[in-house]
Amino acid sequence: MVRPALALLAAAALASPAAAQPRLPNIVLILADDLGYGDLGCFGQTRIRTPHLDQLAKDGVRFTQCYAGSTVCAPSRCALMTGLHTGHCRVRGNGGGGGPRLNVPLRPDDPCVADVLKRAGYVTALVGKWGLGEEGSTGVPTRKGFDHFFGYLNQHHAHNYYPDFLWHGTTRERIDNPQSDTENVASRFNHYAPDLFRDDALRFLAASRDRPFFLYFATTTPHANNERTRATGEGNEVPGDAPYTNEAWPRAEKNKAAMITRMDADVGALLAKLRELGLERNTLVLFSSDNGPHREGGNDPAFFRSSGPFRGIKRSLTDGGIRVPTIARWPGTIRPGTTSDHVWAFWDVLPTACDLAGVPTPPDLDGLSVAPTLTGRGEQRRHEFLYWEFHEGGFKQAVRHGNWKAIRQAPGAALELYDVVADVGESRDVAAMNPEVVARIETYLRTARTDSADFPVRPGKK
Repeated sequence: MVRPALALLAAAALASPAAAQPRLPNIVLILADDLGYGDLGCFGQTRIRTPHLDQLAKDGVRFTQCYAGSTVCAPSRCALMTGLHTGHCRVRGNGGGGGPRLNVPLRPDDPCVADVLKRAGYVTALVGKWGLGEEGSTGVPTRKGFDHFFGYLNQHHAHNYYPDFLWHGTTRERIDNPQSDTENVASRFNHYAPDLFRDDALRFLAASRDRPFFLYFATTTPHANNERTRATGEGNEVPGDAPYTNEAWPRAEKNKAAMITRMDADVGALLAKLRELGLERNTLVLFSSDNGPHREGGNDPAFFRSSGPFRGIKRSLTDGGIRVPTIARWPGTIRPGTTSDHVWAFWDVLPTACDLAGVPTPPDLDGLSVAPTLTGRGEQRRHEFLYWEFHEGGFKQAVRHGNWKAIRQAPGAALELYDVVADVGESRDVAAMNPEVVARIETYLRTARTDSADFPVRPGKK
């Protein structure tokens, strides 16, 4: 059954003059949640099965030096949507929204990928997890350019894979998943949220086939249900542990692997739908993860070497927390089977979308378009510096500058310095041997950020 909102999108697509014009490329942006650099076969994983994403890499380009917007959820997604790094964007941390577990919302004047593409004639949809605006705020997706939204507004709500409601636009849509043992236990786990997201995204693709579209598919896998973890010790919620049932692994690791393989199958379903609709060659598919792997749900990220060759995990500013597995496919445009070491970050997505849509990039962004790298046309501009700040447990900063990576663990602390090409594990602090590099980065840091009333600089925890 097609939801009314999707039926309206289909009618608008058929009636749109844009359908008669040369077709702009569709953009499908797929974002995993807490998926580590090493969790995919095409990035070195040997035990978790990810055949569809591995094939996506074979058919496109695998980026080995792409960075998330942050090392936790909400600020990473803010950088992805706004084209601003965490020294300038509105949402610089989880929480801060004036109540327990409430997020700071995007404001009307904050740029957003969906806003830009909608004005360019795209029909736009967000399916999955948002985290950039609570109910009734200026940051809800339908106020930031999304024609269609189905999913979670709040990242803590998104911990529950069997919710009793999801947001459909600005309306709570009831999901028949009883939330307590006193309810109908027989139907307690009727509807797994990632399955609902997959089905909704497939409907959107079919309804929008005759008009350029932007689909932001923000699945919640393999994030853990942290509340369930505290209650039971195991929070990797998944309907079953197939195909790993017979593996001699801890239960938490079986379930995490099953979540990743189910996510891979959902990506496969989206790719199959694009092929069925005849849209493959006119669609850029971009896949990534919002930050590094977690140590939540009862699992150990070392079990599958989820950080790959890098040090650290989610909530770290070492590359294990922010360098993410990224793949792009665009048949006929991106040369298949390629690997790129171009250094870029989430705040480059918005200017890239502007280039592909043929519209001006909003002023004063931190991002640079990677369209030249994707298309092989034009000169690729490169960042002199990439910047991150992290507010949980204090205030930390990190900078990528050429092959160098600097990390400040607390306000006033000396910079650590690593050569992340020669020392991918960031194991040797070479700041004392490179004072001129440290001085250059210190100079940059004096102007790298603007102050934020919502996320003030605080000393780190002792």
